Parts: sequence; structure tokens; C-alpha cells
Amino acid sequence: MNSDDFVERIKLYVRDAAVEDSISKLGKPPGRKPRQRHLNQSEWYNKLSEENKIMLKSIIEEAVDESLFGFLAVLDGVRVIEDGQNRGTLELNYQNQNEKILLNNPDKEYLHDIYNSLTNKE
Repeated sequence: MNSDDFVERIKLYVRDAAVEDSISKLGKPPGRKPRQRHLNQSEWYNKLSEENKIMLKSIIEEAVDESLFGFLAVLDGVRVIEDGQNRGTLELNYQNQNEKILLNNPDKEYLHDIYNSLTNKE
């Protein structure tokens, strides 16, 4: 696995799944006794026109994209999560049997830039 593979899998298994799960939960809250807020959200969502449901899905996608982009920027070391001068660094390694690959290598393309290229096609 390399950085591109990692980000593509994050998009597919995290971003796309989160969006679809959110829409599905809005359509019909899961469980025998869903929380009241989920029932209220579902009632509101199910009254929307198809056009508005499509718009809401795009808003959810944007929110998830912003969140993942920011998280990947933290992993890349370009967005700080510590105050002060002595900040640590994060290393994201993929290890499989005898292979160990630094996925957020600062000498290669940033993860957040790879993600941005996958999600901002416009």
C-alpha cells in the first residue's frame, strides 16, 4: 500500500460509507428504539423533495470532506494541534509482513492534497 492507495481507501471506506450511512439513517433510523433526535431528523428528512435530499447529501459530503481533509493535514504536519514551539510530529506507517511504508512522508505528496484531488473534481 502506498499513500495514494491509502487515501483512495479512506475515501471509499470512510468518506463514502459515512455519507451513505448518514443518508440511510435519516431515511429510517436503525434500532428498535431510535433516539428521539434521530426520529425528529428522519421525519424532517422524509418530508424533503428529492431535489432537497440531493442538496442535503452534497452538504453532508462537503462536511465529511472538510473533516477528513483537516485530519489528513494534521497527519501531514501542516495543520497544528499543539501550541508552543516544541511540537511533535506524527508518522503514519503501513506495515505488512516485512514491508513498512511511511504514508505521510514529508518528501512526497501530502495526503490531504491526494484527498483533495479525489474529492474536488470541479
